[in-house]
Amino acid sequence: MPRPPKERRVEFIPEVKYFKPAGVPVRDLEEVVLTIEEVEAIRLKDKEGLMQEECADRMQVSRATFQRVLMEARKKIADALIEGKAIRVQGGDYRLAVKKFRCRKCDKVFKYTLEEYRREEQKVCPECNSRLEIDHSHRHRHRFGKS
Repeated sequence: MPRPPKERRVEFIPEVKYFKPAGVPVRDLEEVVLTIEEVEAIRLKDKEGLMQEECADRMQVSRATFQRVLMEARKKIADALIEGKAIRVQGGDYRLAVKKFRCRKCDKVFKYTLEEYRREEQKVCPECNSRLEIDHSHRHRHRFGKS
């Protein structure tokens, strides 16, 4: 029996989850389903322009796994564009990234997903209304070496 897939770390969940060719009724369309982690791979590599190794590190997967996820996503997108199919974004094996943010003034720490932090109301401390910054005091050891 194969082992269950490892959850991939994602920093972004798209708000728009359905795309279709203009002028074609939904009932007449075939769909391609992109998983959340496939969208994340496209975002990191193609939108942000990161190197594959950095993309893999951000998603906390091996480079080979990242490459497989990216190639599958690109294949699905190409199929949808060339064959005139709709694209639905849903599902997958992922977990949303959480970061710690520290208040500059009162030094309190808060945990938010990056998506939550990007919303305007999360950029200030709920206690004293000062600006929050990413907390870098909890550095992690590199998984292949000594720290």
